[in-house]
Amino acid sequence: MKRLSATTRRVIAVAAAVVAGLAISSAAYAATSSGTARAAASSVPRCTAFGLGAWIAVGQGNGAAGTIYYPLEFTNLSGHTCSLYGFPGVSAVDRNGHQLGSPANWNHAVTPHAVILAPGATAHTMLAYHDAAVSTEPGCDPVYSAVLLRIYPPGEYSATYAAFDFESCSHAGPIYMSINEPIIPGVGTING
Repeated sequence: MKRLSATTRRVIAVAAAVVAGLAISSAAYAATSSGTARAAASSVPRCTAFGLGAWIAVGQGNGAAGTIYYPLEFTNLSGHTCSLYGFPGVSAVDRNGHQLGSPANWNHAVTPHAVILAPGATAHTMLAYHDAAVSTEPGCDPVYSAVLLRIYPPGEYSATYAAFDFESCSHAGPIYMSINEPIIPGVGTING
């Protein structure tokens, strides 16, 4: 029997925890003003990559005109309340852990708010996957298959991973993923 890599074992463990966590209501809440958001975020420890389960709600994907939007979900697996404030860092990786193409860009026109996650609660953002860019942008070739997203929670230098099998650019340059809003409370659905 073949041994699973540490990353594969972690993705499987996160998936199992996420399924269990969905039974718990999303007890996340957000501060409503920028000043309050910063105060709330500073009084509650920041969520770390080690304490978060990240996953793509593939069944909730929706899109048109060459872009598909997927909820990128974050479930607090740490056992204590933690906070998220801002945008995650996201990049595609192959089965050997090598980054494929450029990381996702961010829409800075939207102001972030602190999201406080109780244990088992979920928050999300929307990942836009520009599949048309992968097939048409010069400099994207050759196209490879990504198997994971490497995700850095806001303000963190350690990553967590989410299983996601999709075509990706092999070279940096073309932007084929973007995060269009900061992390917000609750489970993401097809409607946002």
